Amino acid sequence: MKKMSKLTRIASFAVTAALLTGLMAGCGGGGGKKKDEGAKPAPAAAQKAPSGDKIKINFPTASASGALYAVGAAITNNWNKTVPGVAAASQASAGGIANLNMVSEGEAQVSIAISSNAYQCMNGTDSFKDHAYKDLKAIAGLYLNPNQVVVTDKSGINSLAEVKGKHFAVAAAGSSVYNECDTHFTAAGLKFPDDIKVEHINFGGAADMLQNGTIDGAWIMSGAPASAVSQALTAKCHLLNIDDAVVKKLQEKYPWYVKYTIPAGTYPNQKDPVNTTAIKMLMFCRHDLKEDTVYNLTKSFWANIEELGKSQKNLKGLKPEDAVKDIANIPLHPGAAKYYKEIGVLK
Repeated sequence: MKKMSKLTRIASFAVTAALLTGLMAGCGGGGGKKKDEGAKPAPAAAQKAPSGDKIKINFPTASASGALYAVGAAITNNWNKTVPGVAAASQASAGGIANLNMVSEGEAQVSIAISSNAYQCMNGTDSFKDHAYKDLKAIAGLYLNPNQVVVTDKSGINSLAEVKGKHFAVAAAGSSVYNECDTHFTAAGLKFPDDIKVEHINFGGAADMLQNGTIDGAWIMSGAPASAVSQALTAKCHLLNIDDAVVKKLQEKYPWYVKYTIPAGTYPNQKDPVNTTAIKMLMFCRHDLKEDTVYNLTKSFWANIEELGKSQKNLKGLKPEDAVKDIANIPLHPGAAKYYKEIGVLK
């Protein structure tokens, strides 16, 4: 009986301990906030991996038919080969604005967007109103990302103003491309989107519809050459010049715009150079990525830029001294800054 009594006491103690543990878990750390009441998990970048595990870098890009998708894949493949302790993976996404949201919410650690969107994200304006990510950090300014306006020959469109009343692909509402359409068509004197019969479709879908003649034009923002533009220009379509007056008006309000020329012969049947606008692409990251991790990512990127440029035209000829210019005042991550100081780009 004494033996049974002892076992009973042990069992009773175990049950009591379990109940106390459950109560403590329910009340600890989050001010009583339950997971199903909206509590967010700690950002992936801030979660320490167990000893021996690799640091996971999720790298969203853009649609699979855009140049940015291939650029992201090349960068992450390079990191996996050259940076010990890192497991980087690129993925398709809805583009720059979605990328910034994913990084700010901890769903991704590194990504790319145009510098204007990064500025808006950091300052909580435009698409990022009421949810700024003030701690956004830059790794490197990359290449200029041009706006490419493709129209069918039969549409008769010769300027942005003449898109009025036409069927035109503007991508998803709230996307980077949609915002570019807004700023440019507004500068050209149109009321956007009311003056246009808008189609909310991605690059690949727009290229198919241009080929079929079911839309009059499409806005594509991507490094040149872009596969979607090449596809469209094989089917009685052409690139539209953006007037100097429109460019000047944009630059007065948005200092990140630069005038850009797409050289003749960049695309099939493109006999003449095309004048347009461009914004610098920015590779950015979460603020809570470790300094040595970002240092190694930055160093590997530039140490292998020649090889990356061979596989991706958009990365060809990039120089680290240009990586800290025209990045819309986004502060560098300490790890990236350490590398640029080491090579003499920063003092």
